[in-house]
Order: sequence, then C-alpha cells, then structure tokens
Amino acid sequence: MENPNSNSTDSQTPFDPNSNFNPRTPSKTNNNNNNLIPGFNSYHPSPSRSIYSDRFIPSRTSSNFALFGLPLSPKSSNTEDSNNGYTSLLRTALFGPDSGNVVNPVTPEKGVRGNGRNLKRPNCNIFRYKTETRQRLNSLLPFEFDDQIRGVSTSPVKVPRKVPKSPYKVLDAPALQDDFYLNLVDWSSQNVLAVGLGSSVYLWHASNGKVVKLCDLENDDNVTSVGWAQRGTHLAVGTSNGKVQLWDASHGKMTRTMEGHRLRVGALSWSSSQLSSGSRDKSILQRDIRAQDDYVSKLSGHKSEVCGLKWSPDSRELASGGNDNRLFVWNNHSTQPILKYCEHTAAVKAIAWSPHLHGLLASGGGTADRCIRFWNTTTNTHLSCMDTGSQVCNLVWSKNANELVSTHGYSQNQIILWRYPTMTKIATLTGHTYRVLYLAISPDGQLVVSSLQMIVTGAGDETLRFWNVFPSPKSQNTESEIGASSFGRTQIR
Repeated sequence: MENPNSNSTDSQTPFDPNSNFNPRTPSKTNNNNNNLIPGFNSYHPSPSRSIYSDRFIPSRTSSNFALFGLPLSPKSSNTEDSNNGYTSLLRTALFGPDSGNVVNPVTPEKGVRGNGRNLKRPNCNIFRYKTETRQRLNSLLPFEFDDQIRGVSTSPVKVPRKVPKSPYKVLDAPALQDDFYLNLVDWSSQNVLAVGLGSSVYLWHASNGKVVKLCDLENDDNVTSVGWAQRGTHLAVGTSNGKVQLWDASHGKMTRTMEGHRLRVGALSWSSSQLSSGSRDKSILQRDIRAQDDYVSKLSGHKSEVCGLKWSPDSRELASGGNDNRLFVWNNHSTQPILKYCEHTAAVKAIAWSPHLHGLLASGGGTADRCIRFWNTTTNTHLSCMDTGSQVCNLVWSKNANELVSTHGYSQNQIILWRYPTMTKIATLTGHTYRVLYLAISPDGQLVVSSLQMIVTGAGDETLRFWNVFPSPKSQNTESEIGASSFGRTQIR
C-alpha cells in the first residue's frame, strides 16, 4: 500500500525529459495547505535526506539510432506486421478458429506519463541484425495444431512416385485364350514365367530371356490353369479334362498326374506341400503331393464353377470365388466354409490376401458387379467397397508397400495401381486391346528396374506386357536382372 505521507514529484509536477533532472535532489513541494488531506500535517523534507522518484523514465533523444539502421517511426514497420500475424496465429491456436472477434484486454501503455502524453519508441528490437531471414507465418506457431485451424500443413509434401505408362517389355503369346474363368500365367520364386498357350506350356526365363516349351497335352486336351509351388521348381498344370499334372520344370519331366475332378480345372493354389484345385464341377480338392492318394479332402459349397483360389500368407485360410457370385473362406480342418460373403453380384475370380495385415482379404466382381471389396476375416466384417467402373479380372498386393494392382475387362481393359486404404489411384495403365484376364508379379528382389518392381499382364490380344509399378525393396540394387537379349518385343513360342 502506498504511504499517504509520500510526496512524489511525478504526481505534482509534469516531468520535462529535456531538463537536467537529478533523482537525488529533493523536488519542490506545494505549500498550499488546501491541497493537503485533512488531519495530516505538511511534510518538510530534511536537507540531509535524499528523495527518490517511484520510477526512472530515460530520455533517448541523444541516442544514435541510425547506427543500428532502425526506423524513427513505426509507420511502415515490417516487424509490426509480423507481430500482428504472430498474435493472430497464436490466438487461433490457443482459442480456436472462431477467436477472431476476441477483444484484446486494455492495458496501460508503458510509455504513458501522468499527464497523458506518450513517449514513442520504435516497435522493434534494438539488438538485431539489419538483414533478417523471412519465415512462413505458420512456422511461428508455438506448437503443432490441427491443420484445419492453421489452414496450412506443416508436413513435408511427398513427391508422387512416377510410374511408367508404357510397358517395359512385350511378348507375343499366340493362342492365349480370352476366357475369364482360366488362370494361364504364373511367376515362380525362381524367376521363371509359366504361360499356358493352347495345349502347351511355355517357360520364359527372365534372367536371360530364354524360352523353353515344357509340355504338350495329348488327346485334344487344353491347358486351363498353371501354378508354381511356393519354393522349388514344381509346376502344377490344370487341364480341360479335369486332371492336374505335376511337372519338375528344372528337368522338364512330369512327375505325377492327379485325378478327381469331372470337368476343367480353372484355378490352382499352393500352400507348402498342399495343392488346392478348383473346377467347373463346383468342387475344391485338397491334395498333398507327399501322399499317394489323388486328394485328401473335398470342399463343397459353391453352386457354380470355381474360378478363383488363394491361400493366405500364413497358410491357415483358403479363399475361393465362384461363378455363383460367392466368396468363401475355408480352413484346414473343415470341409464346409467358415465364412460366406454374398455381397458381389457377379463372378468372383479376383482374390488377393494382404501381406501387410493379417486377415485382410480383397476380392473383385465381374461385369455386373465391377467392385473391389475388402474383408477382415478375423472379425468377419466387410470393410469397404470401391466401384471401379469395369469388370475386375485380377488383384495382387505389393509386398513392399501397402498398394495393390487390379486388372480390368469390359469395357476399359486397363490396369490400375491403388494405394490402400484410401483407394486413391496412383496410376492407370493402358495398352491391351482385350480384357486383361491374367496377372502375375515378379518375385522379391528380381526384375527391379528404376527402383520399381514388375508385374506381367496377359490378354486375349495374345500379348504379355511387363510393367514397372510397385516400389522395390529398399536394399535392392536398381539394376535389372533381365538379360540384354530380352529387351524389345519377342515371341514366347
């Protein structure tokens, strides 16, 4: 509390900043007793006692501001604009986007004296460099805040990956059938591509571009599906008479013929030493190539031809799609489906398991459906649906990124690269003149060109086209392992 007996010079006599003021010299007091508070005696300072004012206000008239390059008046100060911008952004960050109408609290100016006059000073820091580095206003925020409030994203902008729109290589494949229900192309872990052409199977060695005929079927039989074992050089060949042949591709010899189906075998899928085959007779046969019997169990449930089969990466679940518009999920211990999905309105041939998330399954419908659907088989839920606008023929996931490729038929015959889970299109590739019925992906670490991993597509236009779409493993060299003789357009037979 202020002493009522104090006699401050600031409260009695206006201060002249140009006068020779000595704070230790007592100031003159007003002897008019009428100005004294009743009941109090007049105070007479002792000559031996020094009087101090309550504050010291310096005079800067003699300061040489030109030495620091400072403006004498803040009429067009850039610093003031920056302070205003910072104040506005800080208010928004603290109180939300609707705080623009908040009135600043009124506080007394530090330069206001008792008589009401302002002592102006430059609104800037005296200790600064003449040249300042301009910064974005959003960099002045004291902490991270929601992008919608700031209006500006501080995260670095990722440069989109450039996917070549033209095929890296084209192979002529005469007699490649235009049949939606067949699966005639597969790529092995040994970097060998198998293609069924008519009644023959051809092998294309990607390392040197060499083409070898593996077999010719007899008795007007045709190849309806091919499938490589996960490891090794064994190739399963499904035929139109319902048989499945097992070939040792490294020696060019057939090791076994397995029966059991009454009609053509259009789908094959391996799980270690177990081979699953789907047929036009509506059944799925589980075969153990180590056993003497042609098959160990029969899975029944589809009401029409089985045209899609895929084992999950952990070999615990088998997904099957049929011409009955059904998608079923099976396990190793039951002959009846454990999950049934009936949302598709056309044949389900395109099936792919995600290598990144356990239980994530993608499926695609035919011409009357045109949708890619995603399922969580662990929780038995339908996650999402994307209408692609055309028949979905195949799906495959990248092992190096959360992306997948779909190939399409009626009526656009295109190849689309998607980013999951947003399902934004990364690239759309065209070139086939018929529906793109066949799809396979190169094994990890093989055929890496321009830091992209390769896929191959086949169509009824009797061509195989190689595309660089997926990002390659980070540790992989960007040089291709394709032989020099494989560049350009050649024939596979």
